[in-house]
Amino acid sequence: MRDFASCFSEYAVQVSDTSCSSYSSNSCISPNSIPSVQNSVTCLYRAALSTKRHVLITLTWCKNSLSQGLNITFSGDDPTATTTTAAATFKLNTNSRLFRKLKGSKSIEFHNTNIEIFWDLYAARYESGPEPVEGYYILITFDSDLVFSLGDTAHEAHPKKLRPNPTRTAKSSLISRQEHFSGNTLYSTRTRFCENGSAHDIVIHCSGENDGLKYPILSVSIDKKTVIRVKRLQWNFRGNQTIFLDGLLVDLMWDVFDWFYNPGAPGNAVFMFRTRSGLDSRLWLEEKMVQKDLDKVDFSFIIYACKNL
Repeated sequence: MRDFASCFSEYAVQVSDTSCSSYSSNSCISPNSIPSVQNSVTCLYRAALSTKRHVLITLTWCKNSLSQGLNITFSGDDPTATTTTAAATFKLNTNSRLFRKLKGSKSIEFHNTNIEIFWDLYAARYESGPEPVEGYYILITFDSDLVFSLGDTAHEAHPKKLRPNPTRTAKSSLISRQEHFSGNTLYSTRTRFCENGSAHDIVIHCSGENDGLKYPILSVSIDKKTVIRVKRLQWNFRGNQTIFLDGLLVDLMWDVFDWFYNPGAPGNAVFMFRTRSGLDSRLWLEEKMVQKDLDKVDFSFIIYACKNL
């Protein structure tokens, strides 16, 4: 008897199937088309400090015509808590003295815990977005224990002071990533859906009258393979599709209602990818937002797409 994942994948889009046709929506995109601008990237991590204590770490990279910066927020992760846990925030932007140093450290207190943040953006290399792609590091310690590391040059940062404590192994897991875009209706990005998986190219495009079409069409491709193609988008403005990627079932949801039915305001669309276990037959839309099993980390990737009027 076959396992559930293999059975279910027959009805899902096989992104890794090389026998399928290549990027079929390519004909709808002009070679001269310029993708929308990525304004901010927000990554949410859960750091396990102990078997019973978890902390959420939120990193937001942002960029506009006037400034560029990084915000780091620490908050509690207790689904049973009856009161809101106060958060601690560290801000690093072009208007601050700290950012102009490009390299440094900062200590803050959070729930009787001493948090130290170390950063080095001096040699950071950026592409079109606000998030560096190489030549940088962000390190975070809790009471001198290294619990978070980001960037390709982290091994160069104070190796003696930031050596992990073998008696307290803390692990940080990425549980969600949000990207905000503004501009036209062409969005291009790159992400991983699991920690050990490959990075995948994602292109979202809404073609319409400017492309010589009578009705708008939405297409989403991963690694140059179309995974959804929605015709008459103004009537099919919400929906979902399951794809099979890196051995995982990934639910893809789109909501472009505001693009057509919210006149007088910027058109905001939402595209969400969420992984789920092959043994879980439920759509992610039916699941509770609070994850009861802290050892199981599902990943959500959300694109907020603003179409300028």
